[in-house]
Amino acid sequence: MDRMSLKSELVSFMREYESANNNHDIECVVPFIAEDASYWFSDGSYQGIEEIRSAVEKTFSTILDEVYEVRDLEWPVLTTDVAVCRYRFAWTGVVEGEPRSGQGRGTNVIVRRNGVWMMLHEHLSS
Repeated sequence: MDRMSLKSELVSFMREYESANNNHDIECVVPFIAEDASYWFSDGSYQGIEEIRSAVEKTFSTILDEVYEVRDLEWPVLTTDVAVCRYRFAWTGVVEGEPRSGQGRGTNVIVRRNGVWMMLHEHLSS
């Protein structure tokens, strides 16, 4: 597979992941995440799907009506089985009854397992 096809496939993966998060339903997000994934957020680090599930569910319950957006995707590593992307993100939503928003930077390690791309690591910082 050539680099442009890989990039297109992975951009689609990231857009689907973004959309799944915007559903605010953990069952839509979990299929994108590897069982042995690690996520690093501003509020802590989470190892394995169950810890990540809990952290994401907490975000969904804390930020109501959240709209999460990934921008400026870059692919410093792009192979047929492993990719690394970095990007900027922004979100808006309602926290404790008040409109809020934020932004930051993200880095993801994505791996192909059994022919399916999965998130192995996500690091978000504001």
